[in-house]
Amino acid sequence: MDIAIPSSPELELENLKALKVLGKGAMGTVFLVYDRTADPSARNPFALKVVDKSCLPTKLDAERRARWEITVLSRLSSGHPFLPSLLGSFEAQDYLGWAVPYCPGGDLNALRYHQTDRVFSPAVIRFYLAEIVCALDHLHSMGIAYRDLKPENVLIQHSGHVTLTDFDLSRSLKRRTAVVTVISSEDESASAATVREIRRKHRRNLTRWLSSVTAGDYHTSAGLKKTKSARVSPVSRRKTSFSNGERSNSFVGTEEYVSPEVVRGEGHEFAVDWWALGILTYEMMYGTTPFKGKNRKETFRNVLVKQPEFIGKPTALTDLIRRLLEKDPTRRLGYSRGACEIKEHDFFRGVRWDLLTEVSRPPFIPSRDDADLTERSTAAGFDIRDYFQKLRSPPSMPPSPDCQRLTGF
Repeated sequence: MDIAIPSSPELELENLKALKVLGKGAMGTVFLVYDRTADPSARNPFALKVVDKSCLPTKLDAERRARWEITVLSRLSSGHPFLPSLLGSFEAQDYLGWAVPYCPGGDLNALRYHQTDRVFSPAVIRFYLAEIVCALDHLHSMGIAYRDLKPENVLIQHSGHVTLTDFDLSRSLKRRTAVVTVISSEDESASAATVREIRRKHRRNLTRWLSSVTAGDYHTSAGLKKTKSARVSPVSRRKTSFSNGERSNSFVGTEEYVSPEVVRGEGHEFAVDWWALGILTYEMMYGTTPFKGKNRKETFRNVLVKQPEFIGKPTALTDLIRRLLEKDPTRRLGYSRGACEIKEHDFFRGVRWDLLTEVSRPPFIPSRDDADLTERSTAAGFDIRDYFQKLRSPPSMPPSPDCQRLTGF
């Protein structure tokens, strides 16, 4: 079913001029643009994500996800310091686009590669994690599971503070309600027995899953197909009903960041974001993810059975990672009380959560050379329609590699 674009400031594609291509993703191309009518000197450029619908003949799901991302961004219009706002959108016959503020500092992955030994210090990790936790907390409070946390989706704003990006894999879920009851000792014993039975079934399901993975490939054992991309597209899984809260059964995410419950296909909810936060923290600390295997099959097996490996003596940071990477989502830090549990961890001791936005000297502040860039580029800017038209080769020529990249996930 089509998702209608919500009401937002309308952009005119004819008035937009691109300064450069910022990147290409699963759904489309991101440009740095300015409005020739409202901002002829290009003093306030912004990021414009454009989906070429004519280049998606077999990927109509990408257009649906693009519309969903616009919907999520419109819901964030109230403004949050670590989440983007929707500046406007447009839809033409062949194009669908939406604008968000430009983040000149790049992403967290690129920033890490510029560090000594390609890792961050604990103090820097604490700063970025605190802001990411606040962003996820706000999304969860709105009933949105992000489901795509990774360094490439954490951008650095002009101010040096972070913002999350790419919401096409996010999902609206009903939040669990906290129920407090007084139970007798007999009821408590019965409840404990029930918990043991649930865990016994969980282990049995895990054993069955691992046996099937060992016996064959994903397309025969778990209903999954191998893809070249590390990003996993939404795939419908078996139905599950839950009386308290709501879970998704889609198989989504980036393979090294996918949680055990997603791999098992047992249904998942907001705790997947806290798992991804643990993977992100480990990568910031060691420069690699903890469960990466030689291939997707081995990576998923590691996600299910392997424990993260740490170097040196235990610290508050390694304890935080270990508790975020709990295989059982009901035991994972953040499951019961959300971000409050994470904020109370020893690693964040002393953090003034209400003053994060007032930190005037973040670990990294982007250069102000961007103003010079726009002044140099206004004369040499290019038309967005022309850009896509040049990608479309004549019928006698092979398909453009860029066009092929846009259609793949």
